Amino acid sequence: MFGIVRPCTHRLSEGLKAEWMAHLCGLCLALRSDHGQFARIVTNYDGLIVSVLTEAQTERIPAQRRMAGPCPLRAMRTAPVARGEGARLAAAVSLVLASAKVRDHVADRDGLLARRPVAAAARRVAAGWDRAGARTGAQLGFDTALLVDAVDRQTGIELLAGPGTPLLTVTEPTETATAAAFAHTAVLAGKPQNAEPLAEAGRLFGRLAHLLDAVEDQEADAASGAWNPLTATGTSRAEARRLCDDALRGVRLALRDAEFADDKLAHVLLAHELRRSVDRAFATDVCSHQGGGLLTEAGHPSGTRPAGSFGPPPGNPYAPTGPSGPFGPPPEPPRDRRGLILGCLVWAGLACTCQMCCGTFDDPWSHQRREGLCSKCDCGDCCDACDCCSNCGDCCDGCDCCGCDCSC
Repeated sequence: MFGIVRPCTHRLSEGLKAEWMAHLCGLCLALRSDHGQFARIVTNYDGLIVSVLTEAQTERIPAQRRMAGPCPLRAMRTAPVARGEGARLAAAVSLVLASAKVRDHVADRDGLLARRPVAAAARRVAAGWDRAGARTGAQLGFDTALLVDAVDRQTGIELLAGPGTPLLTVTEPTETATAAAFAHTAVLAGKPQNAEPLAEAGRLFGRLAHLLDAVEDQEADAASGAWNPLTATGTSRAEARRLCDDALRGVRLALRDAEFADDKLAHVLLAHELRRSVDRAFATDVCSHQGGGLLTEAGHPSGTRPAGSFGPPPGNPYAPTGPSGPFGPPPEPPRDRRGLILGCLVWAGLACTCQMCCGTFDDPWSHQRREGLCSKCDCGDCCDACDCCSNCGDCCDGCDCCGCDCSC
């Protein structure tokens, strides 16, 4: 799953985590329902923001959720998932932009795509996604030709760009595409007055997506000889950071001009987590569980402490000093254990979706509730993302960070 907004779920409240997962699963299931199983491969973290924005502008009704069946990526649990026009628009946009990403990799001859048969197959898949996205978009009143045109112009702009070319000239097609998608959420929600501010938020979100992708890939692109906008235009990382910070402020201001029925999740993703995405790309803010490993409460590396969430607590719980006394009851036998193969499949799903890192999950074999590896890691307060309690003024109006109520 690709995307720049990738929140650690332990930073979200239980309610917001459930909402975020509902939109993520809703996007995945909308892709399956409209376009088949293979289309689910384009599920991405940024695409669900389109679904979040659509729902944030409307009053919640029961029809916006449905119960989905067990899924390996949810540890074989059922869950309420988002459905409706927002999820379908997110699916259409994700398909078209994923097809653009595939064509871009083909043009760059990345990896296996340097081989002609593989590249030809990838181009056919991308063309199919374009057609599928166009069909769904048409049903929702959204012209995906705007996205395709932006992608086509991107190639020409990159060919002409060189030292001295303004970086924002290169990011313009991406900005145009995301602005169109964000603005159409207002149409679906019946809030045409929101189209202009959301188009502005989408334009700046597209700028951030393009810039952060360039920052994260610059070293790898240099090693492989691939085209990178920062290198090609001679733009410094300091200038790229300035543009990102300006875009962050612009997104927050644009969201304040829109009218929402419930913008808690949208605010957390586009104000707090977007800031963290910038800090992560420029290596100025890293969760303590990433890279250096998880630390215990005493500050010792996780490898030096006794078994934690994946093992029993230290000591014998039935010893005389234990909580159950010398004659405590024996442990309950495991219930309804999965077999080795099925348990391994569930474990792989949990590992691939980071549920074993961030959040809670059911043990793949015993079904016991477990805490993720970073459940005790200190990734900072939600307000650290924009310093709303100190020098960022009122960016968090309407949220719980400084005594308000967004539950972040």
